[in-house]
Amino acid sequence: MSAYGAIPTRSLSSLPSTIWKLYCKRTNAHNYLTLHNLTLEAAQKYPGLIDYLHSVFAAELEDGRTYPQEILPGQCYTRAQFDAYFFAADILVAVTAPSSSDGAADSIDGPDGTQVQIAFAEAVGGRSWEESIAGCYYVKPNYPGRSSHICNAGFLVPPTQRGQGVGTVLARSYLHYGPRLGYEASVFNLVYVNNIASVKLWERLNFEKAGRIPRAGRLKKADGPGEEYVDAWVFYRRFDPPGL
Repeated sequence: MSAYGAIPTRSLSSLPSTIWKLYCKRTNAHNYLTLHNLTLEAAQKYPGLIDYLHSVFAAELEDGRTYPQEILPGQCYTRAQFDAYFFAADILVAVTAPSSSDGAADSIDGPDGTQVQIAFAEAVGGRSWEESIAGCYYVKPNYPGRSSHICNAGFLVPPTQRGQGVGTVLARSYLHYGPRLGYEASVFNLVYVNNIASVKLWERLNFEKAGRIPRAGRLKKADGPGEEYVDAWVFYRRFDPPGL
């Protein structure tokens, strides 16, 4: 819950699936992703999907370096907590292309954001969630009422899918889906300054640094035991109108 209490979310019909090129020089790397707009109700139709995303997100919180939520000793991050936070509104799920050995890796083409008539289950194609899910992100209002036209997003890429440019594709697709979900602009409240990859990514996508919050997070150290206070950037960008 935010400082404003529970923020009502928008109820919109599902947006069409789209295709996005994935630029990775790894051998046998996937060459595109499809993005699918889901809600909690829709995701519940796929057995094990939400459980998988919940486990990946809980592990990210346990790492203690990117999100502000804290899992205290003896506690666990429950499915109910995850559903309420990550599935509060819309979620975009990225599915990897089939491997080249499946003979279908090059069967789809088009500019980034091209609509494709591929349902989520069809894109997964019977593969495991670990193999097929490249990442996901939620989109929901950052503020209530009179400021609900400004949204926020939270991104998640499973460790097995990192290092392939998936995060960059998700970020670019956010600029596509944000305005189509009815939002005018985006704010990221806490981008920790030591998350260099994220800072550079949002700068590259023309987000403005709206402010710096001193000692914004008590984060776990990446290079050893212990914790440290880290500043955070607030990033802002107004979306381009759909179609531009």
